[in-house]
Amino acid sequence: MTKFKCQGFGNTFKNARKGLRLAFKAEDCIKIHFVVAIFVLIAAVWLQFSAAEFCIIFMTIAMVIITEMVNSAIEFATDAVFKNKYSKMVGMAKDIAAGAVMVATFTSVAVGIALFLPKLLSVIA
Repeated sequence: MTKFKCQGFGNTFKNARKGLRLAFKAEDCIKIHFVVAIFVLIAAVWLQFSAAEFCIIFMTIAMVIITEMVNSAIEFATDAVFKNKYSKMVGMAKDIAAGAVMVATFTSVAVGIALFLPKLLSVIA
């Protein structure tokens, strides 16, 4: 057993909150995702989304932020291991992680269009 195992339930949440703060401070993209998420949630309230639609929105927002955080973790870990030296394999790992963020973002845009467009058209018409 390592010294990092069995930290206790309270420390687990403390470390997770620290990770959220670090991600928010270190990554501008995560800040952008959070700002967009707030606007999306405000628009969803204004358009009176159903509970199911809110669940879809929350899951989509979570998917984008989670992939962004995993991408950041991969970048920090590979930079630490390879001491910021260029490696083709590290570059590939970072590119694949960034691609995952892009897929999540494009998927969230498609979900947003599917949910918001009919509501917006009914408000306009």
